[in-house]
Amino acid sequence: MTCIAGIAEGGSVYLAGDSAGCAGWDLSVRGDPKVFANGPYVIGFTSSFRMGQLLRYSFSPPSPEADLHRFMCTAFIDALRTCLKDGGWASKDKEQEEGGTFLIGVAGALFRICDNYQVGIPASGFDAVGCGGQIANGAMFATAGKKPLARLETAMQAAERLSAGVRGPFSYVSMPPEAS
Repeated sequence: MTCIAGIAEGGSVYLAGDSAGCAGWDLSVRGDPKVFANGPYVIGFTSSFRMGQLLRYSFSPPSPEADLHRFMCTAFIDALRTCLKDGGWASKDKEQEEGGTFLIGVAGALFRICDNYQVGIPASGFDAVGCGGQIANGAMFATAGKKPLARLETAMQAAERLSAGVRGPFSYVSMPPEAS
């Protein structure tokens, strides 16, 4: 249960994440954010707080290369798989590995990493994952033309209002970082 929303625009990537931690019908509001920077990357995770901790504190992502999609599908995913396996998070069933789902931004591009390690590029320039993902995507679609952070705020508010598994406060991160 969560909502992570992202927008790639003007050479920057902006992410927003909620604070819900859900287990069955139990909900807790967490103080550890689901969106963060790791080197030149911004990452927003779903699936598991343990996976997010590995992505934030154990993962040493390789430096991006010129052919960004190819790099993400190969060198990046190889490093990610190693990190998740070493951290005890990745699972394997019938010889197929699974990790978790998250959004990642680097070099002005937004990617969706799925639990089967597929790398997706949203043609719209925005994407959202988690139980509030479709709601957030609708809100970002409807706010086209507004500034990225305003669109993300609207998306997160809509997801919180319409999904039982999404709660504020919301965290925001961008790459390059927004000027204060």
